[in-house]
Amino acid sequence: MSSSPSAISPPATLRAAAVQLEAEVGDIATNLARIEALVDEAAQAGARLIAVPEFCTSRLPFDPRAHEAVLPPNNAAVDLFRRLAARHQCWIGGSMLIADGDAIANRYHLVEPDGSVHCHDKDLPTMWENAFYGPGNDDGVFDTQLGGVGAAVCWELIRTQTVRRMLGRVQVAMTGTHWWTMPSNWGRAVDRGLAAIGQYNRYLSENAPAEFARRLGAPVLQASHCGHFRTGFLVAPGLRWAPPYDTAFVGSTQIVDAEGRVLAQRQAQEGPGIVVADVTLGAIAPVQPLEERFWIPELPLFLKAYWHHQNLCAKRYYRDHGRALGLASAARYRGMAR
Repeated sequence: MSSSPSAISPPATLRAAAVQLEAEVGDIATNLARIEALVDEAAQAGARLIAVPEFCTSRLPFDPRAHEAVLPPNNAAVDLFRRLAARHQCWIGGSMLIADGDAIANRYHLVEPDGSVHCHDKDLPTMWENAFYGPGNDDGVFDTQLGGVGAAVCWELIRTQTVRRMLGRVQVAMTGTHWWTMPSNWGRAVDRGLAAIGQYNRYLSENAPAEFARRLGAPVLQASHCGHFRTGFLVAPGLRWAPPYDTAFVGSTQIVDAEGRVLAQRQAQEGPGIVVADVTLGAIAPVQPLEERFWIPELPLFLKAYWHHQNLCAKRYYRDHGRALGLASAARYRGMAR
């Protein structure tokens, strides 16, 4: 799925854009129409390199409707990316759930103006995402007409192993997130108890692209989701009952230079839209050394525990139910295509 960077010299600067999307659950047609409108807007502003978010075909709560967004490898979303890339002579990237063989991946697609497609499967699902797909194992470095382009999805941005696989190999990193926060419907006591964690989680999400760029030494395009939504909170492995968890997306859609300076940004609370900036492509010496640990930031014990607990519960659900439901969805789309 990945390849080594070519010797093609990229332009010194390129106008780039990142899309902030408010997506519906399982409604692929509506979400693709919203993406097309925002990408057209970015291209009209002169953008040639455009990032759309992770899970661009559907936001991904723990909700049965989200399984309906699992697609076969050849699908309407990739077709749209190809049309947009050709229409605007641009590079466009984003991720979606893909059924490949007997497994499901969170697959990032980067499409070039000539229709070439490069793919990266996210290495580790985050929390309840494990209910919908499994881990990938490629390096996410693409050989493109721009030179080396790296792909990283959501919490890949805060893991040192992501920097290691790209370091010195990419001219730019294309990233996207689906980053939520603490529940808002569990009462005042929980709100007060989790307030500090929620604030730190927001800080992590808003600063992840810049901290990643500082350690990678390459510019970063970060596309995000926005809006409020309801999910289910997984309680225990094997237990399908999940109490309601009302939450919202946090972070910001950003374009960051190779030294970690934010060139343009749109906070999640500002709603859907785009950011545009001119970026200098190419790798420089990182301004921040990479830590010798798993996470780039120091994660609080609560977030580590939350991550491990939801991972454990959701992996069991994927084995028991999620994989089969997703594969069935992809099979229906294949049937409609015949």
